[in-house]
This record gives sequence, structure tokens and C-alpha cells, in this order.
Amino acid sequence: MIDHLIAGFGAALSLTNLVFIAGGIALGIVIGAIPGLGSVTAIAVLIPLTYYMPPVTAIAFLVGVNKGGTSGGAIPAILLNSPGTPEAAATALDGYPLARKGEAMRAMKFALFSSVTGDTISDLLLIVLVVPFAAIALEFGPLEYTSVLLFSFALLSGVSAGSTAKALIAICLGVFLATIGLDPVESSPRMTFRMIELYDGLPLAALSIGALAMASVLQEMIDMWRRPQQMADTGGKIAFTRTVLPIGEFFSHWKTIGRSAMIGSVVGMLPGLGVSLAAFLSYGAAKRADADPESFGKGNPKGIIATEAANSAVVGANLVPTIALGVPGNIAAALLVGAFMVHGIVPGPFMLTMHGDVVYALFASMLMANGVHLLIGRMGIQIWGWFAKLPKGMVLPPVLVMCIVGIYLPTQSLFDVGVMLAFAVVGVVMGRAGFPVVCLVIGFLLGGLFETSLRQTLLLYRNDYSAVFQSPIAIVFLVLTVFILGRSALRS
Repeated sequence: MIDHLIAGFGAALSLTNLVFIAGGIALGIVIGAIPGLGSVTAIAVLIPLTYYMPPVTAIAFLVGVNKGGTSGGAIPAILLNSPGTPEAAATALDGYPLARKGEAMRAMKFALFSSVTGDTISDLLLIVLVVPFAAIALEFGPLEYTSVLLFSFALLSGVSAGSTAKALIAICLGVFLATIGLDPVESSPRMTFRMIELYDGLPLAALSIGALAMASVLQEMIDMWRRPQQMADTGGKIAFTRTVLPIGEFFSHWKTIGRSAMIGSVVGMLPGLGVSLAAFLSYGAAKRADADPESFGKGNPKGIIATEAANSAVVGANLVPTIALGVPGNIAAALLVGAFMVHGIVPGPFMLTMHGDVVYALFASMLMANGVHLLIGRMGIQIWGWFAKLPKGMVLPPVLVMCIVGIYLPTQSLFDVGVMLAFAVVGVVMGRAGFPVVCLVIGFLLGGLFETSLRQTLLLYRNDYSAVFQSPIAIVFLVLTVFILGRSALRS
């Protein structure tokens, strides 16, 4: 394997390849920082540009976009409390409070270093464990996925700083909203009200950006309307009293880094679970493991580390089922499968034997991209810091426009813009009532997968609930679910 990897570095280490990797990361960071776009949209738009590139350069460029886009969402989450991507909502929980304490630069450094470290660990695991870990993924059927998702919902309910009951209600509401559209089994319309736009369900980007980013902007604008003197205040009253982050201080949190990278890697290796789940599972795990869990949500750096290390770790790990099985780990990986096929490479069990040179050159490119990511991200931190010093009256309107443009451009649908505006109002109302909006979004993100897995399980086992006892994996996750909910109930 070492020989193959060395040969891969020889093929990937060219000026052209490095330039395209750097360009992909830079584009990804910029697009990821714009609410409503993100790396998935960027990859979809940029795939046609790779048609005439060599296969290694093309895939490395798109992987660079994915890496940059995943970490770029943390920038507005920390500076403006407006996550650029859904998974960055977890970063905002501690990133924005830390920025308001005068440590915005340190918060962004924590986010960048965590992203690069988690991504590197994930890439190394991809190289070493691509074949054996793909075999583990094959053991998960509908029953196992259902139990994992129930466990995820229980764990996510503990992330909320408020009531566990309110968090569960928000999650259930999100799952309910995910049922709008065509029935996944019978293809009959449900709650579409004869509107053709709802046949595919509520648009994910519009709902998440509306409930998270635009709701935050609207709340800030309402506060400014009530107190006009805030027009001259900086975004979130962010000052820069502490900017230095020694590398030793960052690695003093090595337990959180390692745990979060492993959570992100495992989630990434299981097809369909997604980046947002990894971020919030990692945040919940870090909060439960910390000696002072009450400090989370108030500017604890471990909250930033946990989310950014985990969501970036998914980028490499989701290529495990993609390369070994030909099954994309998430939407971004599905787009990469299309890019592979454009260049005559079919992902699957024979990919390593038939196109081993391309695969190991890709691995080498991913490792090099992490170093490039660190350099570009570090140089850009000062630039992003300047934006935080602008008055709120100058910052909020452009953010509002970016949200609207970001939702409109991919589909050119005014209906999507309307959905975003509606859920912006929902987000404001829920926030004032003490219901965690993040739990609503995550419930919606996972609702479709949960319904499909549950209904497949019921059909497969003919409504025989005792089938749970036939799966040790399902038993373990269900026991953990009951344990977490029981402990939360006792605390409340």
C-alpha cells in the first residue's frame, strides 16, 4: 500500500494539480460562506468544467471544493450567527458566543485547525480501512438504520441547552415536515394541496437557511428596530481582544479532536447519514463528556472543535462506500460518482484493481489538499475578521440578500424563496418560545431516511416487532436510546 501511495504522490504532485486543488478549496470556502449555497451546489455547478481535465486533476479539484465548502460554512456562523451550511449551525452554538467575547479570530482558528485535523484523520482512515470498513457498512439493513436514527434523535435532544421535551417536539415536527411530498413506498401525494412544487417535498436548503440564517438576521433587525442605536454596532458587538491561538493550546483538546474525527468518520462511512448528523452527534458527545457541560452554548472552544472536526471528517470517510461499493456516502459523494463516470471510471469493488493508479493519486491529492487548505484558510482569517468590524446596519442587509439569492439561483424558484421566508418567521417564533430550531432542521434532514428505513423494516419483517431481537446492532442502539432519554428525563 505504501508503494502505491508513493506512486500516487508522484502522479498527483504537479503544479497543475496543486493550482486546481488550491482553486477548488478557495472557491469552496467562499461558496460555503454564502448562506444557501454550500459545497453540494458548488460541485454540481463546477462538474462541467472538469470534462476536459485529466481524471486525477478533475476529482482532486472537486474534492477541494467539497473540503473548502464544508469548512467555509463556519465563517458566517461564528461572525454573524448565520450558518453558511446546515451543519455549521452546531458551530454557531459556541462560535458566535466566543466571538462576542472578543475572541472571533481564535474561534475561526479553532474551526480551521479542527477542520484540517479532522479531515486529515479521515483521509488516513480512508486509505487504510477502505476495504474492511466497507464490509461493516454492508451489515446495516433497514432495521439497523432505524435504530441508529432513533438513537441519533435521542442524542440530539440532549444537545439543546433548554428543555429536552421541547427539543423532542422540535425533532418530531421536523420529521413530520419531511413527510410532505410523494409517499416513498406508494408514490401517492401527501399534504401537497395540489401544489406541484410540493411533490418533491419542502426544499431542504430553503427550510434550513430560512429557519437558521434568515431567522437570525430577522431577529437582529427586529432588535435594531426596537433599539435604533444598534445600527452603528458591529455584527454581534464583536471585538478582537484575543487573537492568538498557540498550537499547543489547540492540541491540548486532543481527546475532543480524536473523538470528533472518529464520529465523523464512522458517520461518513455509513451511506445516507450525512454531515449534519455527524456535527450534532459529535457536539452532543463532547458536551456529555465534558466536566462542565453547562459551558457549552456559551463560548466553549470544544463545541467548535467537536463540530468542525466531525463534519470535515465526513468528507474523506464518505468515499469509503463510494470507492469500495459504488454506493455514495452522501449527496456530495453522489456527485463525485458522476464525475468519476464522466472520466470512464466506475466506482465499485473493481475500482482499486482496474484504476488503482487514479485512486491512489486521489488519496495523495486529498492529503496535499489538507495542507493547502490550512494555508489558504489561515491567510483568509484576517480578511473575514474585517467584516466583523462593520456596523450591523451594513452587514445584515447583504446577508439577507445573499440568503435570498443563494436560494433562488440553484432552482430559480420563487416558491423556494417563499418557503425560506416562511420558515424564517417560524425560526423567530420558535426561538422566542424556547424551542431549538436546530432540532427542527435536523429532524427534517433525517426524517425522510427515518421514514423509509422504518417502513422497509415493517414490510421486511411483516410488522413483527420481535424482529428487533434478531439484530444485536439494533438492540445496542435501542438500549442506548432508552438510556439517554431516561437520563434526560431524570435531569429535568
